[in-house]
Amino acid sequence: MSEKKKLFVTETILRDAHQSLAATRMRTEEMLPVAGLLDEIGYWSLECWGGATFDSCLRFLNEDPWERLRQLRKAMPNSKLQMLLRGQNLLGYKHYADDVVDEFVRLTLKNGIDVVRVFDALNDMRNLETAIRSVKKYGGICEACFSYTTSPVHDEAYFVALAREMEEAGADTICIKDMAGLLLPSAAASLVKELKKHITVPIHLHTHNTAGTGTLTLMEAAWAGVDIVDCALSPLGSGTSQPATESLVAALQGTSRDTGLNLKKLTQAAAYFQGVAQRLVDEGFFVPGQVLRPDVKALIYQVPGGMLSNLLSQMKNANAMDKYEEVLAEVPRVRADFGYPPLVTPTSQIVGTQAVLNVLQGERYRSFTKESRALLKGEYGRLPGEINQDIQRMALGDEPLITQRPADLIGPELEKFREESREFARSEEDVLSYALFPQVAEKFLRERNAGGAPKPAPAATDQGPRVLYVQDRA
Repeated sequence: MSEKKKLFVTETILRDAHQSLAATRMRTEEMLPVAGLLDEIGYWSLECWGGATFDSCLRFLNEDPWERLRQLRKAMPNSKLQMLLRGQNLLGYKHYADDVVDEFVRLTLKNGIDVVRVFDALNDMRNLETAIRSVKKYGGICEACFSYTTSPVHDEAYFVALAREMEEAGADTICIKDMAGLLLPSAAASLVKELKKHITVPIHLHTHNTAGTGTLTLMEAAWAGVDIVDCALSPLGSGTSQPATESLVAALQGTSRDTGLNLKKLTQAAAYFQGVAQRLVDEGFFVPGQVLRPDVKALIYQVPGGMLSNLLSQMKNANAMDKYEEVLAEVPRVRADFGYPPLVTPTSQIVGTQAVLNVLQGERYRSFTKESRALLKGEYGRLPGEINQDIQRMALGDEPLITQRPADLIGPELEKFREESREFARSEEDVLSYALFPQVAEKFLRERNAGGAPKPAPAATDQGPRVLYVQDRA
């Protein structure tokens, strides 16, 4: 690029960074002391909510996620606050009715979010329509994103067509969501240039440094004209997280894509987060040797780094580590049979678990998980490629397939959730917490109402919870 054009940066340390590296265990009390400094830096946005943070607050940290958002909003009045929303799944793991999606978006914006990044694991636009419409209706900035992957059906033309649909649906920005770190530098430059030919709204790039190529990918995308990139301050940057903020800012200083961010303030913020990172290491949630080492298997098997961790845990629990490589090789075969879904929550878990079953049972598709059947039936939406019909018949028999928008089969749910939670929900926000995570939220809300003091999150004494949430690159 010859003309000078500032590259904008979204900081992810308050959300995706600790979700990717440390089981989403950063506490609100650890965020607030540095919030004022982060607010001064001049980021395009600060990602601080959504993804797995909502569940983790309620389940592990004994925190109200809505209260976290309100406190962060008050502490960072000058910054755009950003969240990640899984389309019709919201922040849960199933589809919700349109009235629940609409109310959740309304309250999200009311409580302080400015930018809502909306995605669907299958890139099924039907699963994004309601969320996009609601974000626009309530005055938010809608960042629609597509889940980047590679397969015989995923090429530049596919992603450009999808981005055009998103722009037409009302997206204010378009995000390339490279959750597995598969987007290599030359491919990133080519995709950005092609999108720029057809898209008028800003292009935002999100990647992970899982295979060690993420910073190079951001640099190439910057020279190709991308408008915004995601980075994470170095104490929780790189590895399966985003590339380090300070490194990219330093590399671009004095160039036509200078970010304009103050490196001194960035290093001050990073110094603060060193202490937070050390606490996460001490308690066993952040294991640098596992999550910071470049893993090229992510490129070979197209498996996100966190999904690798989850598969490893499953194989250890089954005393079958000798078959780990066999499972890795089975993942892309299952993915092909299932119509090439991008591997991101929940499809990464579905495909990965089915691959484990196929190997451990000694016979491919001897049995199917409930989630595999649902995916093949169409309950999650339209799969991007052609499904292996023999496998589909094995899983479903003569069951009818779902070809319409899955949420069309769900009647209004909001009043039902209000009624079910009326004994312990004190606000509309409480009702939504219950709607997303009924058992976990009810327990939390009843204890809160009884005046129970929040308990500190326990240390990671086993790998179960840590792997469950590290796997989620969404």
